[in-house]
Amino acid sequence: MDVLVIGASLNKERYSNKAICLLKQYNHKVYAYGLKSGIVCQTSIDTELINYQGIDTITMYVNPKRQEVLYAYLIGLKPRRIIFNPGTENPAFYDLLEKNNIFYEQACTLVLLGTNQF
Repeated sequence: MDVLVIGASLNKERYSNKAICLLKQYNHKVYAYGLKSGIVCQTSIDTELINYQGIDTITMYVNPKRQEVLYAYLIGLKPRRIIFNPGTENPAFYDLLEKNNIFYEQACTLVLLGTNQF
């Protein structure tokens, strides 16, 4: 499954960093977008919005205010779902996702992976 991590961080203590590594361990193809470029678990962090093809899941690690500029981009990727990790919940965005038939859930990617619910 192709997964895009939004808010990727080079800091190993950040949950986005841990998610990239765990997603790779579960054999997902991982793409990452963040403010600083670099490599996390053999995945490049892109600092530009790339029109990825075939993204199934987007997992969010940016707060709602920082999400606003990403709405059109994320909807345009046509993912099957977007996971809003703790602290990223965004009811204003949920309405747009529903109108575009994109499933969303408030969950923790790390927990979903660890409990075989991803």
